[in-house]
Amino acid sequence: MRNKFNISLNDDSAIVTHYLQNKHSKYALSFEKDALFLLNNDNYKEQRNVVAEPDIQYNLFPELLSVPFRAPENPKFTFIDLFAGIGGFRIAMQNLGGKCIYSSEWDAQAQKTYLANYGEVPFGDITKESTKQYIPDGFDILCAGFPCQAFSLAGKRRGFEETRGTLFFDVAEILRRKRPKAFFLENVKGLMIHDKGKTLDTILNVLRNDLDYYVPDPEIVNAMNFGVPQHRERIYIVGFRKDMKVRSFKYPEPTDKTKRFIDIREDREVSPKYYLSTQYQQTLIEHKKRHESKGNGFGYEIISDDGVANAIVVGGMGRERNIVIDNRLTNFTPVTNIKGEINHDGWRRMTPREWARLQGFPDSFIIPVADASAYKQFGNSVAVPAIQATAEQIIKRIKLDKPKQYGNNRK
Repeated sequence: MRNKFNISLNDDSAIVTHYLQNKHSKYALSFEKDALFLLNNDNYKEQRNVVAEPDIQYNLFPELLSVPFRAPENPKFTFIDLFAGIGGFRIAMQNLGGKCIYSSEWDAQAQKTYLANYGEVPFGDITKESTKQYIPDGFDILCAGFPCQAFSLAGKRRGFEETRGTLFFDVAEILRRKRPKAFFLENVKGLMIHDKGKTLDTILNVLRNDLDYYVPDPEIVNAMNFGVPQHRERIYIVGFRKDMKVRSFKYPEPTDKTKRFIDIREDREVSPKYYLSTQYQQTLIEHKKRHESKGNGFGYEIISDDGVANAIVVGGMGRERNIVIDNRLTNFTPVTNIKGEINHDGWRRMTPREWARLQGFPDSFIIPVADASAYKQFGNSVAVPAIQATAEQIIKRIKLDKPKQYGNNRK
């Protein structure tokens, strides 16, 4: 896959971009040998249309420096971004003064968005040893929005080995090897009751007993309490290495419950493609009526201008549960193939930019992918303001609130 950077989305490019992003620090050493080999490889020379002599190798990708979300010059702490998606954790941590020294995300479309915004290709499949081997030593915080999977618990003690074959195992293995000062994990609310609570019990047992981290009881955090108009509840799990001497932790209090859809609505008339066809509108109405007749509440939902959106999720339901009425449309000529005509009641889907705002992404965030991929990416993302509020408490507890001299220190 190509992009405006003319960079292939693969682990070779991940090695090179990670090296260039960390080149003045000790963290570059994890990538240096392989990066220099690639930079002087004929394929890379041809790709970049330059000769990669040592004195100009750092200038092969000048466009990487023009991305909207660059790391701070004098970071207060370092972190890694696993199951990175489009970098919701990364924006939050960078806002607090952190520098990302390693990222991993297997989805190519998400990698494309990540590169466009941070100037870095994430490494691919984190379950592979060839991917883990590049993680530098000595970073401060591990961040991961790992997918939830069931563990096989029958007749066993629910420990570290029982998580093999799940993505949590890879997080745990990295914690075991690298021993960061702290970690911050995010997952769906359902993890609390997944497999009658056994899955979460296993996770906490591994983190607390097998890996010997202090892990306060997880909490459900709602994004709507932190300045975005989206009812989005997620479980947060934080932990601290025992020598950090953290004995207690308090999740953040709500900071802003006032935001409503009108605060993030598009400023101008949006494309007709976001408006429902009359046939689709009628299908949704009939579908909801059928469910109402059976006494349940399934079906579309209209979010008023002064309302709060339902959780945005991947798939049609995420959009159908967040229909809005916007009567600003002046051109009712369809721009896509639809059945029927555009409805005249103002019913439309939220736009990808509105979904970005619901997750707390700044408007400077680049959306370089088609709408279908954008909806998926924002639906899978973390809510940036809620992550940032929680991360701020983590950083305070381990006293990472002052700039460090990473500069040219390669020791």
